[in-house]
Amino acid sequence: MRRRRRSAERKRDSAQPQQIDRGYSAMLDCVRMRQISIFLIALLCAMPAAAQEKLILDSDYTTIGDDGQVGVMAMQLHAEGVINLLGITVVAGNNWLPQEVSDALKAVDRMGLTDTIPVYAGARYPLVHDYKTMTYERDLYNIGGSWFRRPEPRDDELTAPLDGFAVKAKVQPQHAVNFIIETVKKYPRQVTLLVIGPVTNIALAIRMAPEIVPLIKRIVYMGGAFEVRGNTTPAAEMNIWYDAEAARAVFRQPIEQVFIPLDVTNTVPLNKATFDKITANKDHIIAKLLLASGFARALQQNPKATSNIYDTLALAYAIDASYATEVAEMWVDVDTNWGPSYGHTLGYRDAQKPAANHLQKHKVVLRFDNERFYKLYVDLLTRPLPVEVRRTNSR
Repeated sequence: MRRRRRSAERKRDSAQPQQIDRGYSAMLDCVRMRQISIFLIALLCAMPAAAQEKLILDSDYTTIGDDGQVGVMAMQLHAEGVINLLGITVVAGNNWLPQEVSDALKAVDRMGLTDTIPVYAGARYPLVHDYKTMTYERDLYNIGGSWFRRPEPRDDELTAPLDGFAVKAKVQPQHAVNFIIETVKKYPRQVTLLVIGPVTNIALAIRMAPEIVPLIKRIVYMGGAFEVRGNTTPAAEMNIWYDAEAARAVFRQPIEQVFIPLDVTNTVPLNKATFDKITANKDHIIAKLLLASGFARALQQNPKATSNIYDTLALAYAIDASYATEVAEMWVDVDTNWGPSYGHTLGYRDAQKPAANHLQKHKVVLRFDNERFYKLYVDLLTRPLPVEVRRTNSR
């Protein structure tokens, strides 16, 4: 019995160190895991958040046309923190400049971002394409931009949208061109220029301060008609035709440039089904504006009517290039010779490139993910107003 007891005690005594070793090892594992967790948390906190797209919206602004729709969408994205909309620069194109500035100011008021999104007035006229020249084209093609809607009015002869003029928002004293130059220098290689009107402001900025050329992150345009018929003349798309000389001057610069031309916008029309989704809430001010638009009247006469929403695709691409499903690279130029081809956007594939070495190769979007785009389009245009700013945007 004594031998058995001593044997059991020896076994018990020999097992205790093993149990202690196992317990100590487990405690060390626990400590190591805690240390690793603390390290990973500290590392994640130290990592910078995903960089916001800093963006200047350069637009021939309208109340609720495609330019105005881009304004609504961009300001919603700004409020969400997806982009940092540094400002809206206005250029003549769809209308006379003072009317466009008035519409942009009201848009900022309407969105509740008066203290957040500044509006700058830019170029009043194209560089070369003057009234007399446009008159000839009107006679030839029965076309024309702001010039032929009405004679140029006094600056205070403005038309208010159905919800009235801006009350709080005021145009900035600084010229749009100077703002572009100053902002690009402040944020070198960080600012995307979303150009959805004539290119006049950008051309002037580059002429005044050529040193900004390598400092511009990229330019995304709605503009051009490469392999399809134009929408202003048989050869030319409106934004390029309006100031072809400005467009050519910028397209030839060594800047990353992306085109959302008629070639793709023609394939993404606004139809009644999508329009009905956006206007379903009749109390929403965006729905009210759209229901008072010419397209709403067109749908009443023909439910199968469609409309172009050109500029909105350019914004979608600017926030996520994967919306484009087919992209070509072309050497891009603009025809500035007076005649029926004035303002025609020229795109050469590698095998077609002219011998002259003054052109730059740019991206030209040819097809879009339509269904994914329509979801974004409806979502942003139907969100509540005024916007709720969910994330602080640094300036």
